Amino acid sequence: MATLLIAVIYAAFIGLGLPDSLFGASWPSIYTEFGLPFSLGGLVSAICFVGTTVSSLLSTWLIKRLGTNRLTAACTLLTALAMFGYSVSGNFFLLCLFSVPLGLGAGSIDTALNNYVALHYSASQMSFLHCFYGVGVTVSPFIMTLVFQNGMNWRTGYRIVAFLQLGLAILLIATLPVWRKVHGDEVVSEEAFETLSLREAARIPGVKIMWLLFLCSVTIEASVGIWSSTFLVEHRHTSDSFAAASVMIYYLGMTIGRFLSGIFAKKLHSWQIVKIGLAVLGAALAVLVLVPNNYVIVGALMLVGIGNGPMFPNFNYLAPENFGEKRSPAIIGTQMAVSGFAFVAGQMCCGLLGQALGMRTFPFYLIAFYALMLTVFIRGSKLWKMPRVFGARAK
Repeated sequence: MATLLIAVIYAAFIGLGLPDSLFGASWPSIYTEFGLPFSLGGLVSAICFVGTTVSSLLSTWLIKRLGTNRLTAACTLLTALAMFGYSVSGNFFLLCLFSVPLGLGAGSIDTALNNYVALHYSASQMSFLHCFYGVGVTVSPFIMTLVFQNGMNWRTGYRIVAFLQLGLAILLIATLPVWRKVHGDEVVSEEAFETLSLREAARIPGVKIMWLLFLCSVTIEASVGIWSSTFLVEHRHTSDSFAAASVMIYYLGMTIGRFLSGIFAKKLHSWQIVKIGLAVLGAALAVLVLVPNNYVIVGALMLVGIGNGPMFPNFNYLAPENFGEKRSPAIIGTQMAVSGFAFVAGQMCCGLLGQALGMRTFPFYLIAFYALMLTVFIRGSKLWKMPRVFGARAK
C-alpha cells in the first residue's frame, strides 16, 4: 500500500509538470497565429502567477481542511479543465482567462505535495518526486514536437495533454483512501501547523535567503523553459520543430539532474548536492555563451537542466530542517509564492529584454541570475552549517 501511495504521488507530480513546459514549446506558433508580439507570452504566465500565489499562500488553510489527497485530486482536475480551455481558445483574451484556474490548481498541488513529502519521506524521495515533475515537463514538448511534425497545430497538443491530465485526476480520485491507510487522515487540527503571514515568515532568520535562492533558480528554470525556443527561432533562425525539441531536451536534462539527485541523496546532504548543481550550472552557462553552434547550444541547455534541476527539490526538503516541521507548510507556501513570482516576473523580464534588445541577451540574462544565486548561497553558508561536497553526509 505504501508503494502504491508514493507511485500515486509521483504520478500527481507528472501532472503538475505537463502544463508547465507546453506553453514554452507552443508559444512561437501561438503568437504567430494570433499576430502578437512574442513578449506577450510573459503576460499569460503573469496571470498564472496570480492564481499560483493565491493558492500557495492559502495552502496551509486548505491542507488543514481538505488534506493533501483531496486537495491534489481537485486541483489536478482543475488544471485539466484549464488545459482543455487553452485548446479551444480563439483569441488571446481566452488564453489569459484559462490561465487563472491553471495557476490556482498548480500552486496548491506544488505546495501540498512538497510539504507532504518533506514530512513523510526522505531527501532521495523528494528528488525523485521532482524527477517525475521532470517527466511531465519533458513529455509535453515531446508531444508538441510530434504534433508539429505531423502537420497539426498547437491546439491538438493542448487537447492531448488535457486528456492525459484528466486521466491523472481520475486516478487520484480513485486512490483517495490509500493516503489515509498509509499515513492517517491528514485533515488536522489548527494547532498541528503554524500559520504565518508573509511578514511573519520574513522575520524568521534564513527565510529571505531561501526566498532569494528560489527566485534565482526558478527564474533560470522558467526563462529557459519559456524563452529558449524563441531564442533559437528568433536569434539562431531554427525551425519551430527544432526549437520545440530543444525544450524537450532541456527538460530531459532537468529530469536527469533530479534523478541523479535522488541517487546521490542517499550519500550526500542536500546542501552538498546544491553545491555540485551550482558548479554544473555555471559550466553550462559558460558554454551557452562561448560556443555559437545550435547543437552545442541545445547540449548546453540540457546541462543547465542537469545543474539547476536539483535546486528546487533540495531547497524544499530543507524547510523542516531549517525552520521546523510545525512551520514547514507555511514556509513552503511562501517559497512557492516566491517561486510563482519568479516564474512570471523573471521570465517576463527576459522576454521584454529580448523584445527590446534582441534575443541575443538571453544567455547573459541567465548568467546575471546565476551570479546572484551564487552570492546569496555564499551568504547562506554562513547561517547554516553546510558540509563539504566530498565530506561526510550531515545528519
